[in-house]
Amino acid sequence: MLASIATVAFEGVEARRVAVEVQLIGRDGETIFSIVGLPDKAVAESRERVRGAFAGIGLALPAKRIIANLAPADLPKEGSHFDLPIALALLAALGVIQPDALHGWAALGELGLDGRIQPVGGTLPAAVAASAMGLGLICPEANGPEAAWVGDVSILAPRSLIGLINHFKGTTILRAPEPGPVRSGAAVPDLREVKGQESAKRALEVAAAGGHNLLFVGPPGSGKSMMAQRLPGLLPPLTPQELLETSMVCSVAGLIERGALTRDRPFRSPHHSASMAALTGGGLRAKPGEASLAHNGVLFLDELPEYSAQALDSLRAPLETGEIVVARANAHVRYPARFQLVAAMNPCRCGMGGAGKGACGKAPRCQRDYQNRISGPMFDRIDLTVETPPVTAADMALPSPAEGTAEAAARVAVARAMQEDRVRAAGLDPLQALNARASGEVLERFATPDEAGRALLMRAGEAGGLTARGWTRTLRLARTIADLEGATGVLRRHIAEALIYRRTTVGAQGDFERQGGGHRDATGAALAAW
Repeated sequence: MLASIATVAFEGVEARRVAVEVQLIGRDGETIFSIVGLPDKAVAESRERVRGAFAGIGLALPAKRIIANLAPADLPKEGSHFDLPIALALLAALGVIQPDALHGWAALGELGLDGRIQPVGGTLPAAVAASAMGLGLICPEANGPEAAWVGDVSILAPRSLIGLINHFKGTTILRAPEPGPVRSGAAVPDLREVKGQESAKRALEVAAAGGHNLLFVGPPGSGKSMMAQRLPGLLPPLTPQELLETSMVCSVAGLIERGALTRDRPFRSPHHSASMAALTGGGLRAKPGEASLAHNGVLFLDELPEYSAQALDSLRAPLETGEIVVARANAHVRYPARFQLVAAMNPCRCGMGGAGKGACGKAPRCQRDYQNRISGPMFDRIDLTVETPPVTAADMALPSPAEGTAEAAARVAVARAMQEDRVRAAGLDPLQALNARASGEVLERFATPDEAGRALLMRAGEAGGLTARGWTRTLRLARTIADLEGATGVLRRHIAEALIYRRTTVGAQGDFERQGGGHRDATGAALAAW
């Protein structure tokens, strides 16, 4: 007898339909259980978990040849979530449940040896896929609140295999699960606690308003990490579309507990020993990395030069495209990775650098060697580079600033609303609403500077301080500065401030003397204009 049910295989955050077919062949004899259809090790082990689960509920496999086929056969099948659909198809083939009871359903879940159905990752994208296919979804009880967020799909969330059998027999009816709660993350520390560093606070606000990449450079104890940790408080909550995208990545990674979602933007801070696979994704099952888990949020890299060059350069492509492609011999797995990069670093190996008391005795060579660990193209993708000088005793003795996170967040919200309204009114791509993503027609229409601003930008470009990418990113940054001011056009002072933030660090392109001082002159002109 042949029985079948639908399930899914994951390619990144996309769930592709898979048909699970089970057939019993031959006369009574030895029990032979085979799974075909390009299964990985976890799927191949499903036969033992299914056998144990059946024993746990008092069923025995028949003395026949059992073939479980996962179609299409050329699609790789990974993970333990194939246990439940294989078991259900086998129950239908044995006549324990009616074969037509499985029509209109997709299933996923891992089985325990006692027959309980264990939670699995990827339930949210599976529910979205089931809805698109016009199917209901059978999933573990613990994943039910997560699947219920989709809304327009029927959900069965049994605790055990025997409970699901009783539901199909009509002896016990399973209730549809309710969506999980919307939780708030941990309280974000207030910007009012940061004393001094007024220029760095201004840069943090500009970065938040436009979604720009930001680098703090300063000695230990100057407040770099302290300010970066306060950035989430300046950002608006996730929109419904962003919430769905972010939650699907977290679901595939198995990070959603009891269906609880949060509208707080992700803030990921991996250790500098993280590998390229940890940052961009990969491994045995191509799990999402830190960059994808920071989708629609912030990726904070502290001690930037301490990351391996390979790991850092692997972020260059997603910073431009907003997605990561994990290439394998038999498949390319795509994960979204539209994040805001915030980084912090010391000016040199010893931590001090610069001039004055406590300065590095090997400057500027020590600074250049240390910062040269970061490639020029990586530096070119950072919109704002801000120096954070040591905080003095006089700064610490001052009372707390009058303005904190709430006031800055209000200005950021107004600036972001201006960006969204501008793009929506023009009927342009809503993905370019944030200035950091603007390109093409959006830049031409809304970020073209006045004549004085264009002249200043031309001078900076001719001095060799701007690449083509740097030119575009300067215009984006200037547009954000204008938005914070409430200006309709980009003026010279906006270009000047943007050029100050774009100035090259000592180690990024070589020291200023080797560049002939050109970029220093352009920055000096920008300072004078500002």
